[in-house]
Amino acid sequence: MDREVAVRGLEVRELECFLVLAEELHFGRTGERLFLSQSRVSQLLRALESRIGARLVERTSRRVRLTPLGEQFLARARPAYDELSAAVADTTAAARGVRGLLRLGFQGSANDQLMAAIDRFADRWPGCDTEVVEVPLADPFGPLHRNEVDAAVVLLPVEEPELVLGPVFSRRQQTLAVSVRHPFAAHPSVTAKELADCALIGIKDPAPPYWREFQAPARTPAGRPVPPGPQVSTLQEGLALAAARRGTMLLCQPTAEHHRRAALAYLPVTGLPDSALGLVWHRDHATATIHAFAEALADTTGVH
Repeated sequence: MDREVAVRGLEVRELECFLVLAEELHFGRTGERLFLSQSRVSQLLRALESRIGARLVERTSRRVRLTPLGEQFLARARPAYDELSAAVADTTAAARGVRGLLRLGFQGSANDQLMAAIDRFADRWPGCDTEVVEVPLADPFGPLHRNEVDAAVVLLPVEEPELVLGPVFSRRQQTLAVSVRHPFAAHPSVTAKELADCALIGIKDPAPPYWREFQAPARTPAGRPVPPGPQVSTLQEGLALAAARRGTMLLCQPTAEHHRRAALAYLPVTGLPDSALGLVWHRDHATATIHAFAEALADTTGVH
């Protein structure tokens, strides 16, 4: 049979259905992955088998398996389908400007949601590489202003008019890191009012004053002064000082979870605004690649 005649009218959905069924060997799970009913899976398979002129799958009450011809077809169809998918993705990326290298910064820790978003982005845009670099605690927006990264996941707030705030995620109760020898260490939690009884480790310049105030407030919500502790440039400096009882440090919950230490206790704080992470980029350096990653991050975290 002429090859052009053989593929004429072939629906991609038929091929996708066969390839997934070859992996799952189960009509129900195949339908779940493709968001199709079992009857629709059977219909697509029959259409493909009718087009080829032979059975590709044997189905009994106990099992589903490929026929020898189905095995041969799978061996040739899978790489061809993958190559076609890559060609479509690369061409689409080129048309939209989603290509090259995305330099992505993160502050504190690259948590599970961020890494899942990077994986999703890579699956969607295989022609685009991602470089992940840590953003200094005391300079959350500097790398964006200096064009050292294309976008960054940082602790909020962000108020600079030249910076764009994309998806906001991981809204959590703030956490206080204290030495295990600190009087608060035995408490299940602390209140914002109790911050007036402990020195808070602050953040050095060049972090903007409003941002530093949010991470280490000078007063409780009721107006009581909070004693200032030492100021640090990095997260590790702050954790080391907290462990040495030189002060206490407010953290977002993902960072606290990632940096567990035997010398520190982590206590949820009630009465303070939640911390949150956001994807930020410079307005003058916006690209289709950044917007594509923002979409992948929003889909991963469930925020839009």
